[in-house]
Amino acid sequence: MAGNSPSSVALLNFFVFNTEYGPKEGEEHKKILYFYPPEVDLDTKIKRIGLSEAVVKFADTFSDKPCQSLHTQKARQVFFEPEPCFWMVMMASIPYKEKLKDGQVVTEYRDDYVQDSILESVLKQAYKMFKIFNGTFTTILMRANGEVESLKQRLDHFYSKYLLTLKLPQADILDVFNGIHFLPLDKNTYLRIQCFINSLEATFPFVKYTAFLYNEKLVWSGLEQEDMRIMYKYLTTSLFPAYMEQELQGTQNRPPSGIGHYGKFMTGPPDLSNDRNMGKLPRVFVNTEEIDEECYLMVYTALSATICMLVNVKSPLNVPLCRKLDTFLGPKMTKLATDISEQYSKRVAALNTTDPVFKYVYFNHMNLAQQTTVHIDLQKRSGVNIPPDILRLLGDINADLSRGNEDGETVVKTNSDYWVVGKKSDQREFYVVINQRNANLIEINEEVKRLCTTYLNSIFFLD
Repeated sequence: MAGNSPSSVALLNFFVFNTEYGPKEGEEHKKILYFYPPEVDLDTKIKRIGLSEAVVKFADTFSDKPCQSLHTQKARQVFFEPEPCFWMVMMASIPYKEKLKDGQVVTEYRDDYVQDSILESVLKQAYKMFKIFNGTFTTILMRANGEVESLKQRLDHFYSKYLLTLKLPQADILDVFNGIHFLPLDKNTYLRIQCFINSLEATFPFVKYTAFLYNEKLVWSGLEQEDMRIMYKYLTTSLFPAYMEQELQGTQNRPPSGIGHYGKFMTGPPDLSNDRNMGKLPRVFVNTEEIDEECYLMVYTALSATICMLVNVKSPLNVPLCRKLDTFLGPKMTKLATDISEQYSKRVAALNTTDPVFKYVYFNHMNLAQQTTVHIDLQKRSGVNIPPDILRLLGDINADLSRGNEDGETVVKTNSDYWVVGKKSDQREFYVVINQRNANLIEINEEVKRLCTTYLNSIFFLD
């Protein structure tokens, strides 16, 4: 049936295989470690993986860089080798629309609706998210004495749930950056938080690493940068929303954990009066003192402040110990949250005095700092204030700027009277979308300079 708008991009296949497994004819099925959708027959799985392996090997003869993508009329396939001989492949459909031409229905595929850089970022993110909750493929095999079935079970348990959360139609330039939103504070408040964390780690030595957030923005982290990046993604897109939903539905039913403060455990004991119930404590694998160090993730919140505490799994944890933690954290976190709230409210009010005619995305590769006004609700990717074709244009400009190591700038005027500017300078990238019909290039350039001065001079500290 003819439609006015193209279909959405959709996940067709996702699979993990090892090129060294099943080397003999008739043993090709041994290469398969995970395949989505699971109901696909074995013969098809073997053919898909065989084709992917052939494409990868064929590409190797022409370049010293690994194969990244394969384009066909109806699908786009991206490849990623996260560890030696382990390959991850994701196949997505190309959006299409049907229209009448000479009395017949003709299918028109929109190849430009799918961007390699964004799909590759989604695929790499899928690996990193697996790794932080399970460790690397190699580590899992080492701990299982080379038993491949153990790795298969881990992959199936994780990806059977994770892939259901993928929203490929909403993926955009923010997935490429996958940055961290920092909260700028005055230096005195920042130092108070630093002292609070030092006191916490000194009083409770089993707390090895910490991260402090306010309103889903990062204030301080003791984790390695890449680990914090993935942890931040998990917290802001999964744990926090799920917790808030439970709170709104009243399914938590948690009694007050203390008098005189608003603190409670987000992961950990749901009821501090019940010594037998430690609740859910996710296990994460971080790379600090050792590779793939396994830790419990304890998350504690008070008002809009949240602290993440990573505890080595060898440390004994129990509810009485958590009660002591609650007594320590609750009053201090409540006071800090109240003080930060005053600063935060003033800053938000100052920035929202007028409704700007522009939208921007900023990313710093050195510290992973990101700021954006492209989405009203950043985590749910809802309330987009610019058209989808402009979002795709941002992705295209980013891909062009990323191909070379040099700094550069791109300015585009669209048919719909949008000005789109992309700048790359000193490991920083900045993209602006301005809707000014009668503006010229000089005026747009001045507007971009003014925007940088107004919005981006206080990523970490307030003046």
